[in-house]
Amino acid sequence: MFLQFDKDGIYCAQAGVYIDPWKPVDKAIITHAHSDHARRGSKSYLAHHDSRGILEYRLGQEIQLETLGYSEPVIMNGVRISLHPAGHITGSSQVRLEYKGEIWVVSGDYKVMPDGITTPFEPVPCHHFVTESTFGLPVYNFPDAATLDADLKSWCCKNLNAGKSCVLIGYSLGKAQRILSSLHDMPSPVILHGAIYNTNTALGLSNERYTRYAAGIKKTFQEPLIVVAPPSVIGSSWLRQFEPYELGVCSGWMQLRGARRRRNADMGFVMSDHADWKGLNEAVLATGADHIYVTHGYKSIYAKWLTEQFGLDAVTVDTLYEGEALEQPDTETTEEEDEAA
Repeated sequence: MFLQFDKDGIYCAQAGVYIDPWKPVDKAIITHAHSDHARRGSKSYLAHHDSRGILEYRLGQEIQLETLGYSEPVIMNGVRISLHPAGHITGSSQVRLEYKGEIWVVSGDYKVMPDGITTPFEPVPCHHFVTESTFGLPVYNFPDAATLDADLKSWCCKNLNAGKSCVLIGYSLGKAQRILSSLHDMPSPVILHGAIYNTNTALGLSNERYTRYAAGIKKTFQEPLIVVAPPSVIGSSWLRQFEPYELGVCSGWMQLRGARRRRNADMGFVMSDHADWKGLNEAVLATGADHIYVTHGYKSIYAKWLTEQFGLDAVTVDTLYEGEALEQPDTETTEEEDEAA
């Protein structure tokens, strides 16, 4: 067993490297750029090519960052390390580590169901698999991308025809880009909160078809708008300027009516960058791993299920990863970005 779970993160002592450490370390491999997996302060970072722009935007242009393509190996003190698609967000990766015939895969956050914009998840055969369990209950059964796109566009058209703006809520990195992909052929103006506009730029995406929010923007257009904003705006005075509007929240938690009520949403769209119940089981079994380490989410319930249903050696591991934490403040938006929005 050459991976350890210690006070700083997931550690490979042979290679002298951490995967998604939650404290500053000398060498860090980053699965993806969400703030609970990519933290400031480490001396050097390794990530996928597509994560460079967003990591430099979030962690600082001065970070020491090396990038790899998918399946491109690097050797660290005899440990063969490679990155493989996780399907979570742009640049998201599973980390494969092999040493003396023993193979570990640290999945980070992942999504099995294709969304049309991220590189699809690829199962990686291994002996030990570290998995999340954000939506590790049978109740979580997510719609496919085509169904979700149709529902979202239908809701927007209904509101716009009634003279109401549509405010769609999703995290600045990952969720917002999926929302925009769903709206690619909508004729109405699409307004982006500053945090989302900046994130698109850092990802190398074009904002040509969108308008960055500025004070008085509704008077400029004088028609119902589609507004895409992060969760931090919910309940704020910022939203009032778009009245009358309908509020749509995009999250896997919208599978449950209670979560929708707590967010005062007019509509909840079951859109997640994480695997649902079926996806989690599909991913775990596809690895062929006998040893499973369950991190954030419904970890105790899910580890017990894997043990009893499939006979796997599944245990829980304490980490500081958060998953899709809709009920918490939006950690993807800085105060400066809110003020500039």
